[in-house]
Amino acid sequence: MKDGVKIYQYLIESHTTTQMTADEIHKLGLAEVARITAEMNATKDQVGFKGDLKAFFTHLRDDPKFKFESKDALLTAYRGVEAKVLKRIPELFALTPKSPLEIRPVPEFLEKNQAGAYYQQGTPDGSRPGVFYVNTYDLPSRTSFGMETLFLHEAIPGHHFQISLAQENTSLPPFMRFGGNTAYVEGWALYAESIGKELGMFGDPYQYFGRLDDEMLRAMRLVVDTGLHAKGWTREQGIQYFLDNSAQSETDARAEVERYIAIPGQALAYKIGQLTITRLRAEATKRLGDTFDIKGFHAEVLNTGALPMQVLEAKIRAWKA
Repeated sequence: MKDGVKIYQYLIESHTTTQMTADEIHKLGLAEVARITAEMNATKDQVGFKGDLKAFFTHLRDDPKFKFESKDALLTAYRGVEAKVLKRIPELFALTPKSPLEIRPVPEFLEKNQAGAYYQQGTPDGSRPGVFYVNTYDLPSRTSFGMETLFLHEAIPGHHFQISLAQENTSLPPFMRFGGNTAYVEGWALYAESIGKELGMFGDPYQYFGRLDDEMLRAMRLVVDTGLHAKGWTREQGIQYFLDNSAQSETDARAEVERYIAIPGQALAYKIGQLTITRLRAEATKRLGDTFDIKGFHAEVLNTGALPMQVLEAKIRAWKA
């Protein structure tokens, strides 16, 4: 398109709320894909699997030990994850929402067309709780190895904490209580996955592999979105990149790539948001040393609603000072 380079840069800035360039993001994505692939191979070797990553993905999808005997067993397993996380939350969070969380199955009239799990926010006054909906439809397709990651992302301390704390804070103007941007909202949820070990998760290497599997999707987005819109990639190149670097089916890969073609830049926001929060934590830890307070850091990130990344960076700089 005429002025396509400028238009894409504008869309990058709009979606990521940063001033990163397409080239910077592309290189960052390649580095993240390489890092995650190395971790995947190390985890595969840790469990003693003989074969390459694609064979390991097939094993995870098909082995009966990763399946559930009943819908109740699936829901009970998620409640077990919740109990483990809640025990460790006080170690990392002083600021927590008043709104309770409930785990429910996806209603039958919705289940055929819904994701494996998702979050629905409650009301600001707590009269309706936040709900983590678990899809129990087509039970053989539900696998256990990604459960801990999914709960951390969608529920606690991911979307439930971030959304509930914002809307409960009546001192904020409405656009900060109820608004949001993808870089912050999804960036926080991905950051919540990344602190799983600190919350007692991922003791099982298969669960940790589930975490890496989800992270890989977000990393590949950095490469493919910028490849399509700034590097001259074709649709087929984008699809092939997914097939070469993940266990995505061709159908899923095609859907991902066509999404990026239709909505340039949006898919970049997830990983950019997470990496920004992770970097801010590392910088604060280095600057403050023994006086660094992880509970205080998390409160600073969460207590003013969904900020643009550049505003969040300025806020954390002031907090450090």
